[in-house]
Amino acid sequence: MKKTALSFFLITFVMQLGFAQRELIQANPSDFGFDEEYINQKVDSIMKMGMDSLGFPGAQVLVAKNDTVIFHKAYGFHTYDQKQAVALNDLYDLASVTKISGPLPAIMKLVDEGKLDLDEPFSTYWKPWRHRKDKKVLTLREILAHQAGLVPYIVFLNKVVRKNGKIKKRFVHDTSDKRFHAQAYDGIYIKDRFERKMNRMINRSKVSDEKKYLYSGLTFLIYPTLIEQITGTDYQSYLEENFYQPIGANTLGYLPEKKNYDNAIVPTEVDSLFRKTLVKGWVHDENAALKGGVSGNAGLFGTADDLAKLMLFYQNYGLVNGQQLISAETVKEFTEVQFPENDNRRGLGFDKPLLNNSELPLSEAYPSPLASPESFGHSGFTGTFVWADPINKITYIFLSNRVYPSRDHQKLYGLNIRTALMDVFYQAEDK
Repeated sequence: MKKTALSFFLITFVMQLGFAQRELIQANPSDFGFDEEYINQKVDSIMKMGMDSLGFPGAQVLVAKNDTVIFHKAYGFHTYDQKQAVALNDLYDLASVTKISGPLPAIMKLVDEGKLDLDEPFSTYWKPWRHRKDKKVLTLREILAHQAGLVPYIVFLNKVVRKNGKIKKRFVHDTSDKRFHAQAYDGIYIKDRFERKMNRMINRSKVSDEKKYLYSGLTFLIYPTLIEQITGTDYQSYLEENFYQPIGANTLGYLPEKKNYDNAIVPTEVDSLFRKTLVKGWVHDENAALKGGVSGNAGLFGTADDLAKLMLFYQNYGLVNGQQLISAETVKEFTEVQFPENDNRRGLGFDKPLLNNSELPLSEAYPSPLASPESFGHSGFTGTFVWADPINKITYIFLSNRVYPSRDHQKLYGLNIRTALMDVFYQAEDK
């Protein structure tokens, strides 16, 4: 049997097994009927345009069909000085992709086990809200679907940095001691009690009377603590044991600077407000940094390969290596639109296509007019994007550091890079 025929036989065999492997299988786009020349030409062109426009100094694109990676390519450099080229195993700050990669699988499992109820008041589990008139009746379903009326964001850094830019020493020390353990960067340690202050501010934050779609990441800051309270297990250990190890995502996790990976870590922003240096190996998001880099809203790092494993796990509705880590029913519920009657496209934690997506032109569609209504994913502030389509069996990963050297670099959005790239693969399958 020829090598190509044997390769395709093995791919088909694994596909029929119906689960993702711990090590990702690689194949050519043409093995699955994609127009390979079209893909290479279009993707290279879009990426060149993005880098030439200073949308990002470098990036990666990974696409899987079924459970097989058919495209994974690195472009550009870590920074605009072009000293270090992007490599396929680089680690990226995932920003808000953390939300569906960290706390969300844990919440799904706890719902599966009956330890959380989506339609019970969240105050049933988070006791401080029992005494907040505007929050005590909010359900976990409403909160995860961004339908609860919570404020989008609180800038906790304002409590740490004075108006003149100087750091308040009562909250931040340059060395660790018995009251300052949480580390935000080299030589920056946060007072242990500051997390309590953050939680109090979240608890006291306003809730809108108007129940409409309004994206809020506030509760993701407290989910790790909630998960620890319910499971009696350290949050990071719980994720490792229940998800990352079973799916073989060896780099997915928090605080990579402390783990001695061989992988290079892609830097994010030159921080002029807090850390006063180039942020690399530590979370970019200031709120997550003030929690010591371990949070539910941001803080996870990982490679494109490991993110693909996680999204394939979701695309296969919780099945991996023959194990149903989360029931298919629960995964499907979390990935469904929850409040379409309120013009809210969101699932539970997951982002979804626009409700009229298939009717829109590429420039207006999100994420692609060809993505199925059942597809889902999430984007990240640093320039990351992940999406899974269980109907078309396409998984898409885009990783960049568009915030380098400054978050003011927003060409990635204006040029519609991430969604234009996704559309290439849908179109290439139809050719």
